[in-house]
Amino acid sequence: QVQLVESGGGLVQAGGSLRLSCAASGRTFSNYAMAWFRQAPGKDRDFVAGINWSGGHTVYADSVKGRFTISRDNPKNTVYLQMNSLKSEDTALYYCAGGSMASIASMYDYWGQGTQVTVSS
Repeated sequence: QVQLVESGGGLVQAGGSLRLSCAASGRTFSNYAMAWFRQAPGKDRDFVAGINWSGGHTVYADSVKGRFTISRDNPKNTVYLQMNSLKSEDTALYYCAGGSMASIASMYDYWGQGTQVTVSS
């Protein structure tokens, strides 16, 4: 049983930065690979970034490479998404997901309820 709660979303101007946090509760957080997805209105839920159980391996969508960084702090049961150089195209509801680091949403066992990121132009 794992619960995930996202925080840190908000309104930011293009070129600005935000850091999202995902706090986990329940059993064996440190054993889970984790990922961030995002979903804009009328669009699919798309993979953003993934991280393995130890934090030693990460993977990113091409659209965010060089701008976003995923990390985790297992003693704090938290995974982060640092977002820099934000663009209007990054506007979406951002979800934390656990159980995989695959790019397919159906591969994940656990989901948070999302945090809204809005980038103004």
